[in-house]
Amino acid sequence: MNKKMSLDERLDDRICDGLRQLLEKTLELGERSKELVPQSRLLGELPELDSMAVAQLLTAMESKFNIRIDDSQISADDFETLGSLVDFVKEHIQQ
Repeated sequence: MNKKMSLDERLDDRICDGLRQLLEKTLELGERSKELVPQSRLLGELPELDSMAVAQLLTAMESKFNIRIDDSQISADDFETLGSLVDFVKEHIQQ
């Protein structure tokens, strides 16, 4: 069956791919980044994702997705899974 992807699904996929690239580069995950899916847990599961890496990742996200992230908008819940991080970026793109 040839199912067309909605615009929202395509946006999610593009953001997810971009975040995988940023996580690979920022955390130096190598091939492990290819295993990340939206349900993949990040914070607490990836030892490389410490407070310094979060700061670097946020800066890289601002640059890659042309968004502005205020410190007051950040929550640990946003980094719970790759999917929650995708949702976080989508919210900022749509602002």
